[in-house]
Amino acid sequence: MQKKHVFFLICGFLFAAILAGCASFPASRPPADAPVPDPYSKEAACHYSLAVLSRLDGNLDEAIDQMKRALSFSPDSSYLTTELVSLYVENNDVDPALSLGESALAKDPGNIELRSILGGLYFNLREYDKAVRAYQTVTEMDPENAVAYLYLATIYSQEKKYDQAEKAYQKLLALDPDHIIGMFYYAKTLTQMNRTEDAEKLYRKIIAQRPSFEAAWTGLAALYENQNKHEEAIVVYRRYLEMNPARIGIRVKIAELLMKTDREEAAEKELREVLKISPENREVQMALGLLYYDIRRYDQAAAQFSLLLETTPADDKLRYLLASVLEQKGDLQKALTEYQKISPKFELYANAQIQAAKLIKQDGDFTGAIAVVRRAIVQRKDQAILYLYLSSLYEEQKDMAAAEKTVREGTGLFPGNTDLHYLLGALLEKTGRFEESIQSMKQVLALDPQNADALNFIGYSYADRGMRLDEAEQMIVQALKIKPDNGYILDSLGWVYFKKNDYESALKYLKKALGFLPEDPSVMEHLGDTYLKIGRREEALEWYRKAIKVDPGNSRLKDKIDLLKP
Repeated sequence: MQKKHVFFLICGFLFAAILAGCASFPASRPPADAPVPDPYSKEAACHYSLAVLSRLDGNLDEAIDQMKRALSFSPDSSYLTTELVSLYVENNDVDPALSLGESALAKDPGNIELRSILGGLYFNLREYDKAVRAYQTVTEMDPENAVAYLYLATIYSQEKKYDQAEKAYQKLLALDPDHIIGMFYYAKTLTQMNRTEDAEKLYRKIIAQRPSFEAAWTGLAALYENQNKHEEAIVVYRRYLEMNPARIGIRVKIAELLMKTDREEAAEKELREVLKISPENREVQMALGLLYYDIRRYDQAAAQFSLLLETTPADDKLRYLLASVLEQKGDLQKALTEYQKISPKFELYANAQIQAAKLIKQDGDFTGAIAVVRRAIVQRKDQAILYLYLSSLYEEQKDMAAAEKTVREGTGLFPGNTDLHYLLGALLEKTGRFEESIQSMKQVLALDPQNADALNFIGYSYADRGMRLDEAEQMIVQALKIKPDNGYILDSLGWVYFKKNDYESALKYLKKALGFLPEDPSVMEHLGDTYLKIGRREEALEWYRKAIKVDPGNSRLKDKIDLLKP
């Protein structure tokens, strides 16, 4: 019995000492006329005090346990319930936070504190409609709640409801004209609205009031950068560096901007100055390596990336960069070795193995290239690009059956992948299965009605066979609207007009196509065919001869030239 009295005595002292500090935990300040925390039993007060201590100590699990015990002694306490929900949120225990919070709010709809906590939880869960309802109710109950207006404005901005966002920001700033966070997010929203002058003024106001607020400096610099005002952005960054010279990330940004303005030497100098201050800084070392890569100083880039890999050999992104540099500088065997070291867990693993296969194929080893891609598929069956590339390898080897089998495996695994369906259609057309190829292309259009390549494929296929010419023209015109500068589509449109005996229109579009594809033998041949149809035999012969220079093995062109030769 004596021990029990001592226990409660200690809890009493703890409660008295801590109670004053507990006000810092709520997410928002209750209005002045809000009810004071409800009375607790001694047992509840004791466990509450222990919960607060555990929270201060960073032991959230223990804090939750103690708060639950406190609530068990005072189950009707709205204040303790709110504190427990707050602890759940802080500990990322989303489900119990929602369950307890929503049930408690149904019993006590006037609890602004709890409603605000739930609003923040909905916001983090991206349940924006619920968050908006919660914060709108908070502002109705407490019109001076700045936090609620800030959340509302942020949500409206994310949903691109800029008029509503601006009204919420204005209400917030009417309550507190110097609300730094509010002004900052308002400036970001104004930037999204392309009101750059207003955003600039707001950023400068924040900087004037709180020069230490780095986000305002970087926001202003980014605003200039997005307008291609790189010099102004550099000036902003340098002004901030005058106050905070140790901010290495800012100096890296300056170097990046110098690179964008083709001042590579100045960028290199900037980064090397930083390395004098912080020689082991990986961010700067990486930036220097990327600089060398961009300006094609591949030897130095490779040396930089190799140096970094010595300390972090498991960094696949870095290894991928090194392999790319080695490939660019012609060290193909070393590049191959690095590509093949990359882990299957890396996001660009499939790309790395395809690059490895390409290097092997360059030596004429198709079998080895195919083996690399097949091994990669075993490791990453979730990568459609591997099936696409493997099928193309088989096609290059004239193994059309294996190419088709591979791409069909791909469409089975990735039925929504338009590239695979397109490749299947192209393979079917090459193997003489015209109707099946059209069905594959129609599957592409079912998945993506605006797929210009599939529209062009079907349209050209019809035109080349002299069938359904009006439909062919309609599809190719639609494709051209999507890709107006595509030489192949322009060629297709010229060819459909040729088939419709509209030779003037045919010449118009074939010449346009040649502007984009000056070395394409098919376009040259089509021009020759069109000139021949209108009786301009010499010009036809000229284009056939140009075409056969590009495609010397084309027997059809040879026959046409032989027929026209004097």
